[in-house]
Amino acid sequence: MTTKQLAYAAELAKTLNFNRAAENLFISQPTLTYQIKALEDEIGFPIFDRSGKGAALTPAGEQFCITARNVLNELNKAIENGQNFSSQYKQNINICMPLRSAVYFLPQAISEFAKLHPEISITPYFIYSGYLDRFLAGDMDIAFSLEQNMKRVHEVRKHHLFDSRIYLICKKTDKLARKKMIRPQDISGRTLMVGGGSPTELRAVQQRLIQSGNIRYFNSPDHNTTLTNVAADKGICLAPGFLNDHNGEFAWIPYECEEIMPCALFTHKSDNRDFVLGFVRTVQEIYKGKTGFDL
Repeated sequence: MTTKQLAYAAELAKTLNFNRAAENLFISQPTLTYQIKALEDEIGFPIFDRSGKGAALTPAGEQFCITARNVLNELNKAIENGQNFSSQYKQNINICMPLRSAVYFLPQAISEFAKLHPEISITPYFIYSGYLDRFLAGDMDIAFSLEQNMKRVHEVRKHHLFDSRIYLICKKTDKLARKKMIRPQDISGRTLMVGGGSPTELRAVQQRLIQSGNIRYFNSPDHNTTLTNVAADKGICLAPGFLNDHNGEFAWIPYECEEIMPCALFTHKSDNRDFVLGFVRTVQEIYKGKTGFDL
């Protein structure tokens, strides 16, 4: 099996027409037919059903082509990263987090670090689910995390970054948006969206509100769904400040409570490379200078 054969199958799966796929691939139709047949013979099942009208994916072929496209995409990324790396950089640091706003000043840190170390590349990975598994498996050099989530992991080194507060999110037209601070009595009678993998500290605040009996609530599976529901006037929500992308779409008002969520960058205890720890210090210094920034 070759990557070229995977690319041929992916293109044919998109067009479902041998002639059109061959034209898009700049090869002859017999060549395409031969390569697809050779691929099917190797893997042991038909990818396409042929007919006079063209081609149709078999159920097994559909799953195969989905995986083939993913493989090709990852391969292209690897090639592009390798080209960038080989042409300019001597070392690379992989840093992962669930979303861009988690380390809001990452672009500034990359820029400042590059002035001192132009030979070192910083590659961010935004992985919504399972990113800590990638870090713990050794695929990533640095990971952002709530400190609570890594409390029982011993083979890592913690670098405290900031303490994230809890905010109420509502539409800018909501009367709550005019307040400097939200207190529990301010949202009495309102509908609060809860769940969606909320951190322990946030769940504690949500539970106190629910147990008060003064609010309505419903479960929302994730933060993006929650924001969509806020925009649709279905309710309000509480969220940690590190989720705020500061695009101005919603009002984020501090919520009065004692809970905070310490956030940190984590490196591997076995990784003592000076430039990795140097980049972490660069990020930390930037955050020290942003004490007035809403987090």
